[in-house]
Amino acid sequence: MGYRILVADDEEEIRELLRLYLEKEGYEVLEAVDGEQALHLLQEYGDVAMLILDIMMPKKDGFHVLKELREKSNLPVIILSAKTADNDKILGLDLGADDYIAKPFNPLEAVARINSNIRRFYSLGAKDSQMVKKVLEVQDLTLDLEGCVLRRGKEVIELSSTEYRLMELFMSNPGKIYTKQQIYEYGWQEAYFIADNNIMVCISKLRAKLSDDNNRYIRTVRGLGYRFEAGEDA
Repeated sequence: MGYRILVADDEEEIRELLRLYLEKEGYEVLEAVDGEQALHLLQEYGDVAMLILDIMMPKKDGFHVLKELREKSNLPVIILSAKTADNDKILGLDLGADDYIAKPFNPLEAVARINSNIRRFYSLGAKDSQMVKKVLEVQDLTLDLEGCVLRRGKEVIELSSTEYRLMELFMSNPGKIYTKQQIYEYGWQEAYFIADNNIMVCISKLRAKLSDDNNRYIRTVRGLGYRFEAGEDA
């Protein structure tokens, strides 16, 4: 059986359209008609792989659902909404959404984005289809994937959403070299373009927060990209 996806939207036509296309791709689809039902189904089914979330829904809107979800889970979320203003997109992404699809949408494009996010999230070790890995530990750092919290011992290291995704990427595969394109597409959740300065600034901020003056954690591999060191004995 394929991954289970929850579609939360109060428009029956949207839910049926996505179900049709997603089931053709081998996904199992759950449906919620409002925000409260979405949260209930997420609690009832512990193995939902992705949430497709409308913003304007009764009882609880998508922003409130996303905020509550991010307090305890790193489940990938794609917002699907007719609210296309930049501030709505920014708010959704800042609350922890992984992607944003504006209505009306091409169902083939929506499925392609869903496939891309599923592949990116699960192939990089953030989760496994059989067993959920809730904590990543590398050197003296611990990344709580459900709480979205990075710790060094008892110290909590505050991260932006982009910095968190980069730490998730690095700590999922310590010792692996990631290209700038891989880093940008995972961290910024959009197609890569020449954005070396954005990457350098973000890596610099991460190093500062990690007190990584000697590249103990994040190592630059000249001409290739970056890797996260597994430890002194790796």
